[in-house]
Amino acid sequence: MRNNLLFVFIFFAVSGAIAQSKEAAVFSTKAGAIKGYDPVAYFTQSKPDEGQDGITHSRNGATWHFGTTQNQDLFAKNPKKYARQYGGYSAYGLSQGYAVKIEPEVWSVVDGKLYLNYDMDIRNKWEKKRAEYIRLSDGNWGKQK
Repeated sequence: MRNNLLFVFIFFAVSGAIAQSKEAAVFSTKAGAIKGYDPVAYFTQSKPDEGQDGITHSRNGATWHFGTTQNQDLFAKNPKKYARQYGGYSAYGLSQGYAVKIEPEVWSVVDGKLYLNYDMDIRNKWEKKRAEYIRLSDGNWGKQK
């Protein structure tokens, strides 16, 4: 019961923060957006790469970290190309109607878009019906913003 109440509280707190933002909400931790990982690396290196503390960019109320100044420049010139879908919340979680945290190592690039997920088990489930879950998440994200 106590865990259920905590989950409900967290869900409404996150949902309220999303609703109050004029721009799309960004899941961010003390380490920054994507927990300090370089969003461009998923596209240019085909893998997650931790960003550097000194190579950053601020956008949508979050600090983005990059492994190189070249990646920082690419992001600054076209942030929508490299930004994660659904503000960086779990793609599967959002398909179920919940704004859930992610792990940077659990990712997919689909049709030129970066999707992150909660953990590897959830990502594997998401991959089995990816198109359906993306459709559901797209609709739920529209309601969240």
